[in-house]
Amino acid sequence: MECPEFDLVMTLGSGQTFHWRPVNALGGGGFTGCIGSTSVTLRQEGSRLLYRGGSPELLSRYFAFDHDLEAIRSSCAGHPVSQSASLACRGLRVMRQPLWECLASFILSPMKQVAHISQMSLALRSAYGTPLKDTPVPAFPEAGSLAEAGVEELRKCGLGFRAKSLHATASLIASGEFDTESLLMMSTGEARAELCRLPGIGRKVANCILLFAYERLEVVPVDVWVARILGSFRKPGSRKMTLDQLEIYGERQLGPYAGYIQQYLFHQARTGELKLPKPKPKPKPPRKKMCGTNPSLPIVGGKTVL
Repeated sequence: MECPEFDLVMTLGSGQTFHWRPVNALGGGGFTGCIGSTSVTLRQEGSRLLYRGGSPELLSRYFAFDHDLEAIRSSCAGHPVSQSASLACRGLRVMRQPLWECLASFILSPMKQVAHISQMSLALRSAYGTPLKDTPVPAFPEAGSLAEAGVEELRKCGLGFRAKSLHATASLIASGEFDTESLLMMSTGEARAELCRLPGIGRKVANCILLFAYERLEVVPVDVWVARILGSFRKPGSRKMTLDQLEIYGERQLGPYAGYIQQYLFHQARTGELKLPKPKPKPKPPRKKMCGTNPSLPIVGGKTVL
């Protein structure tokens, strides 16, 4: 199928999703995984996307081929750094992921790098997901399966403290107390507030879910990387902002497609192509004055401590 202005490798490697695996299929250099419960194998040849499993309609929706990337680039034309990033990341698309899978995956994300999140996601899939034909990657487990598993069993998948949050949220969804579909009809602010009621979901994680599952392309998830990026746009000596203030600043600075633009900037920063000012080192605590005759003995109150 035709895949206009699309980069499969960049999109799957941009920290949006965590389960696609490299595979030597369809001529080599491909990826295998699933979209929901449909197994899919992919490889790109120029503007053509070779696939096994799924359908053009499923792939087009998942990879958001209907997003107008030219309009998105034009939205940041007045901001040179963002414009440069949008050109360097041609073909990187913000995906439309299954709601529960995306929500659960980002509960695993705090204080973890992409590789570690992938390990946890694959461990959960292997332990509780449904095996699929034509791919070694099982479907992401249903909320009910994780609710029944219990916290201690989930910890065995390497989740650490995240097991408690994932189990509690899965239980709310499995019982019907929280409906992921209901957020589709809410405003972004209302949907964010609802997500933040769930265990393990703060504002940054909620914004990731809103951007990558609910297609709220204006939101800016602010983590350490994005905070440094946004901070580099401000004048030297400017008052330090909180993460919430940086989020609002980012949405104003990056425009109506701020979520897309931050994804370009985030990808460039992670790959080292966007040079950021190094964070200022924390001041070292003052050294204790040492005795002149024996530097290993500190002086306290004018006397050498033995």
